[in-house]
Amino acid sequence: MFDVEKIREEFPILERKVYGRPLVYLDSGATAQKPLSVIETVDRLHREGNANIHRGVHLLSEEATELYEAARQRIADFIGASAKEEIVFTAGATASLNTVAYAWGDAFVGAGDNIVVSEMEHHSNLVPWQLVAQRRGAEVRMLPIDDRGALRLELLPTLVDSRTRVVAVTQASNTLGTRPDLRPVIEAAHAVGAIAVVDGCQGVVHGGVDVRALDCDFYAFSGHKLYGPTGIGVLYGKRELLDRMPPFLGGGDMVDRVSFARTTFAPVPLKFEAGTANFIGAIGLGEAVRFLERFDPAEIEAHETALLTRATERLSAIDGLRIYGQTPDKCAIVSFNIEGVHPYDVGMILDKLGIAVRTGQHCAEPVMTHFGVTGMCRASFALYNTAAEVDALAAGVERAVRMLRN
Repeated sequence: MFDVEKIREEFPILERKVYGRPLVYLDSGATAQKPLSVIETVDRLHREGNANIHRGVHLLSEEATELYEAARQRIADFIGASAKEEIVFTAGATASLNTVAYAWGDAFVGAGDNIVVSEMEHHSNLVPWQLVAQRRGAEVRMLPIDDRGALRLELLPTLVDSRTRVVAVTQASNTLGTRPDLRPVIEAAHAVGAIAVVDGCQGVVHGGVDVRALDCDFYAFSGHKLYGPTGIGVLYGKRELLDRMPPFLGGGDMVDRVSFARTTFAPVPLKFEAGTANFIGAIGLGEAVRFLERFDPAEIEAHETALLTRATERLSAIDGLRIYGQTPDKCAIVSFNIEGVHPYDVGMILDKLGIAVRTGQHCAEPVMTHFGVTGMCRASFALYNTAAEVDALAAGVERAVRMLRN
C-alpha cells in the first residue's frame, strides 16, 4: 500500500535541515528530488560502468549499451509507445521540443502557414515555435485561457484551419495545474493535417500518459521532473514522422556512411542522438521509472489530490490570497498571490522557515500577462509530500502576511 513515510525514507535529501528547520520541499514542479535507487545507479555507473555506448567491442561498452537500450525500452513501455525506436533521448524537454521545431518545423512549415500554441505554455513550447515562424514566414496563433485557467476549446475552429501545420499544447500547466482535455485539440489538428505536439513535463508525473491512446504526434518530457537525473530528456515521436524528419544535429553516432561527397544517416532514434549521449542520465531515468512502477498510479494520484485539496482549502482561508487555476481536474500545483504583497517577499520568508517554493514567472510569462501580475508563488507537490507539510506551508504564508502587512 502507498505509505508516504516509507517513501520519504528513500529520498535522502528530505532528511536535510534548512536554517535549522526540517526541509519542506514544495518545488517539485521545477525539479523533483531523487530516490536512493536513482542516486546509487548513477554513482555505480560512474564508479564501475563508465564507457561510451554504441562504439566499443569491449565489455564495459557492451554493458553500458545494453543498459542504455534497456532504459529506452522501459520508457517506451512506461508511456505506451509502439516501439522503443520512437523514444529519442535528448538533454531535456526543451531540447526535445526544439528538435521538433527545427527538424520538423523547418522542413514542413512554410510562408503563410500558422502554428497554434496555447496561452498557458511554458516558454519551451512557445519560443521555439516563434523562432520557426520567424525563419519560415509563418504566423503564431494563441489559443487563449479563461480566468479559471481553462483552455477556451470553443475557439479552436477559429484558429485551426487548412494552413495550420502545428498545434502545441501542454498536458498540464506548470503554473496553473490545468490539465486540459487534449482530445479535441489533437482531433482538430489532425482534421487539417497538422501535427499535435504535447509538453508532458508535468503530465507524465501527475497522471501519466499513454501516447498511443492520446494519439499525439510528439510528446516531450524531462527526466529531472520525473525523479530522474538532470540533463536527460525524452522525445517521443510517431515512427513515420521521425523517419520523414531530417536530423537536427550532426556528428558521431547519428550517421550511416560519411564521405566528402555525401553522408547518409542512421535509422531512428539514433538519427537524432548525435555525439556522446548522456547514457548515464538515460539509465538513471530508466531507474526512476522502475521506482515509480512499484506504486499504483491511482494511489499516487489520490495522495497528490488530497494534498492539493488541503492546500487549496488552507490557503483560500487567508485574507487577500488569490489562487490562480481553478479547473476541477487540475494537478497538484497551486500558484497564488497575496494582495499588496510581493511574491518574492513571501518566498524569502518561507525559505527562512525551511519551506521551498517557487516564485516568479515560472517560464510562463503569457500566463502572468493574462492575470495582470508580474509573478506568483507556486507550491508543487509530489508523492513524497505530506499533509503536515501542507499545514506548514499555510502557517508559513499566514506568518508572512502578518510580517509584511504590519
